[in-house]
Amino acid sequence: MQALDVDWDHPADPRPGPQLDHVRAYVSTAGADGHLWHGVPTLLLTTIDRATGRTVRTPLIYGEDADRLIVVAAAYGAPEHPAWYQNLAADPEVRIQVGATVSRALARPATPVERETYWDMMTGLWPAYEDDQTAAAPRVIPLVIIESRNGWSDR
Repeated sequence: MQALDVDWDHPADPRPGPQLDHVRAYVSTAGADGHLWHGVPTLLLTTIDRATGRTVRTPLIYGEDADRLIVVAAAYGAPEHPAWYQNLAADPEVRIQVGATVSRALARPATPVERETYWDMMTGLWPAYEDDQTAAAPRVIPLVIIESRNGWSDR
């Protein structure tokens, strides 16, 4: 599990480009500019880098089902899982920002049944995930389930 001195308040952001612009707009407006991105809801996921122990923030499209948030580890169809997904294997504790609300949570890979259940929902939100899956083959793009440690009472 995580070290006690994790700096959740000063995460590393993406490299310069559209993702960094998205993160900066999201943070500076408490999600008013950035929560909806190209018509789909996004959150900011902060993980603990498995190599450095530093926190890293990534914008991701998300879906909701009851008290769960679902994100896709597509990496634009790359042959490898994205770094944020690999970080979760080392430490499932995350911080998310949805709009103005920041919450601590636990993230885990979806089971095969959960992936099957939620894949259509996520491709319905963002059809390009189907193209990403085709490009990533034979890698199966995983889904991640994010669950609050306290029932989203702070969300």
